[in-house]
Formats: sequence, C-alpha cells, structure tokens
Amino acid sequence: MPGRVSCLALAVVLACCALPLRGQESPVTYAEVAPIFNQRCVMCHNSAAAMMELSLDSYAGVLKGSSNGPVVAAGDAAGSELVRRITGASQPRMPLTGPPFLSEDEIALVEQWVDGGLLEAVAGGEPVPQVVEAPAAEPELPAPGEAVTYAHVAPIFARRCIKCHAESGLMGGPPEGYLLTSYQAALSAGDRVRIVPGNPDASMVVRRVRGQSSPRMPFDGPPFLSAEEIRVIEDWVAQGAPDAQGQPAAVPAGAKIRIEGLLEPGWRVDGLRLVVTGSTRIDKSPRPGDYVEVRGRLDRNGNVLAERIRPR
Repeated sequence: MPGRVSCLALAVVLACCALPLRGQESPVTYAEVAPIFNQRCVMCHNSAAAMMELSLDSYAGVLKGSSNGPVVAAGDAAGSELVRRITGASQPRMPLTGPPFLSEDEIALVEQWVDGGLLEAVAGGEPVPQVVEAPAAEPELPAPGEAVTYAHVAPIFARRCIKCHAESGLMGGPPEGYLLTSYQAALSAGDRVRIVPGNPDASMVVRRVRGQSSPRMPFDGPPFLSAEEIRVIEDWVAQGAPDAQGQPAAVPAGAKIRIEGLLEPGWRVDGLRLVVTGSTRIDKSPRPGDYVEVRGRLDRNGNVLAERIRPR
C-alpha cells in the first residue's frame, strides 16, 4: 500500500508540473498587440486623424490616451476603457466598423498585455521597434457594378462621419440625433429615414455627401468625400443598403422623410420625382430653380409622397 500511495503522489506531482502556470508564461508585449491595432483600429485612431485624439499607431500614443484621459491602466484590464470598448462593456463597442468585432483570442491578448503591465518589451531584452508606423492602407473599394455591402461603406463612415455622428462626438451629441455608429443606426427610421434602400436620390445621406442638400457633409470638409467614395455609397444604397452579410434592407414604408434641393419642372428635386397630390401642401409658390424643403413619407417602393413643399 505505501508503494502504491507513493506512485500516486508522484503521478499527481508530475501532472501538476506539466500544467502551464500563468506566472511562468511569457509576458505579452506591445509588439504582439500592435498588429491588432494596425488591422482594426488605426483607420480611425492614427496620429493624422485621431478620433477623440486617441492615437493607437504607436506605443506612446496608446499610453497617452484620448481627450478624455488614459484608456489603459497597467494591471487593470477590466477597468481600462480600451478593453471595455473592445469587449462591449462600454458603448459604442469598438471597432465601429464591427461586427465582426475583435475575436476572443485577440481580446484575450490585449487583456493579457494590459494585466501584464503594458510592457513595450521583455525586461532585459532588445527594445521593440514600433510595429505600427503609419495608418493602415485604406481598404480597396468595389469597382462599379460589383456588389457593395455595409462592410464597404462602414470604413468610409468611420473615417469621415462618426467623429460627429456618435453619442459623444465633436459636437457633443450627434447632429440631428443621427448616429452612424452601426448598421442599425444608419438605417434607423426613428424620427425620419436618411437612407432609403434602393433609392439614393431620396436618401439624405447621399444628398449631403454629394452637396445637393445643405450643409454638405462631412461638415469639416473640404476635402469632402472623393468621387469614388460617394459612388460606393450610392451603389450601396441603390443595391438595397445590404448589411455586412449582403442581406438587403426592407424599405420602411410609411416612414417620415425630409429632403432639400433644387426644384425642377415636373415636381422633381435634383432629378428625384416627387409624388404630388391634391393633399400636398405647397407654400409660397416655389418655382423651378428654388432651393426647397420637402417633407413627406415613403411608399412601399421607396418613392417620396410629398406632404409639404416650401422654399428655404
């Protein structure tokens, strides 16, 4: 019996020794998390155009934090705002172009880096060069005629629009209460619809980036969006404003809509045909060439049923 107990005890000791101990694992350094930031974050958070003044394109930038203060606290991943944003504990969840968001493995690596003390390099080792020295290359845009999904337009919104159209943007709350931080928010028909699936000319987002409606967006332009970026947004809406998986959105029939632009003969606004009936309220006798505001509702085909037309 004593011999059997000794063998069992030895087996337990050997098994325990074979298990990796967290304290003995190689510490995570900046060199390991920098590629994650480069691929998913620096599109918006780089020194050239850092949202909330948060640059994630260098070790120093991460440690400096944002205009609201530090975003990482050594040894406290759960209390670090950067970790809270990538896990969704704080909103909006990052990256704003998600879903998909960071994978569980990527999140775990960032958490280990923060909990491990935000090491730039292993103690006593060679200094780790900055892995991210410039913003990641802009994603390739779909060619004319190709399928366009939300995954293609989200980076455009993230680079040029979300700095204002977010819960805590440059202007405080989002202008006109309109958020562009997610697919659902962009397509929302809450107070009124800004994107009409299948009808770019009726979509205020398209009209604003074209400059047909005032003020032209982005508000900090020029430069405004490039012709290619505008074309991609137009194609996306024309194809039904599909989500990232390619599923087109339904037209929010009955939703309120408001557009502005130049009135043309035949009750058209910048080429968009309005449905004008005897119940349409027409104020101050607008004439072709006048800049007008149109309020109305959408029918099931995405046409604008004008309820009121007035000069602006």
